[in-house]
Amino acid sequence: MSKPALTLYLAAPRGFCAGVDRAIKIVEMALEKWGAPVYVRHEIVHNKFVVDGLRDKGAVFVEELDQCPPDRPVIFSAHGVPKSVPAAAEAREMVYVDATCPLVSKVHIEAQRHADNGLQMVMIGHAGHPETVGTMGQLPEGEVLLVETVEDVATLAVRDPEQLAYVTQTTLSVDDTADIVAALQTRFPAIVGPHKEDICYATTNRQESVKAIAPKCDAMLVVGAPNSSNSKRLVEVGARAGCDYAQLVQRAGDIDWRALEGIRSLGITAGASAPEVLVNEVIDAFRDRYDVTVEIVETAKENVEFKVPRVLRMAPA
Repeated sequence: MSKPALTLYLAAPRGFCAGVDRAIKIVEMALEKWGAPVYVRHEIVHNKFVVDGLRDKGAVFVEELDQCPPDRPVIFSAHGVPKSVPAAAEAREMVYVDATCPLVSKVHIEAQRHADNGLQMVMIGHAGHPETVGTMGQLPEGEVLLVETVEDVATLAVRDPEQLAYVTQTTLSVDDTADIVAALQTRFPAIVGPHKEDICYATTNRQESVKAIAPKCDAMLVVGAPNSSNSKRLVEVGARAGCDYAQLVQRAGDIDWRALEGIRSLGITAGASAPEVLVNEVIDAFRDRYDVTVEIVETAKENVEFKVPRVLRMAPA
């Protein structure tokens, strides 16, 4: 029996960004340099497949620093950590490597600079997300106020409306964030923003590519993890941009085939911490059931690369 035809629109860019690439490389190079086990505080990136692969190589993932023995190296995740974490590692004389994405570090530096200038910080982000916790932890308790929605802006109690600045989580929805920034600027006209927006290039590019394919698609799948902020935003962006059925899947085994019955066009993208091997796995699953024609829709080219920390590039003493 012949397979039904399916046009598959493959978003580009998709998948790994430079910060994720660098963070994974840091764990692999640390294992090469110091041997197993190397400890990692929190998931290095939000992807089970990636974390399991590094665990198989000898990485041990823990939630807090006190779960690490002082005589083994520890790596801090790509999402960043509060200042108290490296301070505690130094107090215990631990060897540590900070895998914080340089674009997240940029936000940390901004927050500190504004605080040094006497400004109270407002952070646009998601409560409890490791990146938000890390950024808010750059400054003393109470110096950073969190807003998640436009509604939060209306109830914000600030110390001095003339002495405010804002930063954002790097993985937010570009459109939602623009609405929150507009609300902040309306209520606090003197608020100071970042020189260049904090939402990172990879988040922006992946959302733009989803907007380009969503109107063409009967359904869209985002390959990514349920705890990945940028992946969840891609699902929301796809639905908002005109695709009636947009879903997050971790792997091909998660595809809800019954929900996809009768589709003729499908969009596929991947969050910034999802490896291409999982995208190919999903495409192969559709090839098994459909006569697939793949169309790549490229909206930007990416050539960003971040260096790994110097301690990993130096020869062992």
